[in-house]
Amino acid sequence: MQRDQRDKMVQLGPSKNIEHRALATSVRAQGRKLTGYAATFGTPAQIEGRFTETIRAGAFRPALASNDDVLALVDHDSSRLLGRTASGTLRLSEDTRGLAFEIDAPDTQLGHDVLVMAERGDLGGMSFGFRTLADHWTDQRTRELRSVQLVEVSVVHAFPAYSGTSVAARGRAAAENFISGARRRRLVEAL
Repeated sequence: MQRDQRDKMVQLGPSKNIEHRALATSVRAQGRKLTGYAATFGTPAQIEGRFTETIRAGAFRPALASNDDVLALVDHDSSRLLGRTASGTLRLSEDTRGLAFEIDAPDTQLGHDVLVMAERGDLGGMSFGFRTLADHWTDQRTRELRSVQLVEVSVVHAFPAYSGTSVAARGRAAAENFISGARRRRLVEAL
């Protein structure tokens, strides 16, 4: 994938554009849980080589307060569902670092595969799909996300844009494997 194709908007229907941001992360699994950060605050990311974007602390508060159903997916693919907030298999919270998540991985082949890849350190990071509610441009090349409507969080296999996020799979022996986010700076193409 070319560097300028890292960020895409996916058309889900009339006026339902969703932006995706993939993030370099570490991945941990404990039993059948994935944990980490889907987004981190104040971490600059180059978007399509056109501008730099950061996320302001508190940007996810409206989404978390709305109790909208947020999905946990693999590579933004709605046919590869890992969990959802409506069923309680995805839990999201905002802390001083960013948007934390915990996913109860399903007892399916997909759930097993993602847990194994997390334990091996093979996952590329996390991504999130959102609609912008409020942002601020300091110039034409610097954007701060101030408030977003969260649609989904995704485990991505490769090339996240943001560094500092994490996905973790904690193994039965409580061994933790982390992926260095600094070496991964590209987005996974949205499906």
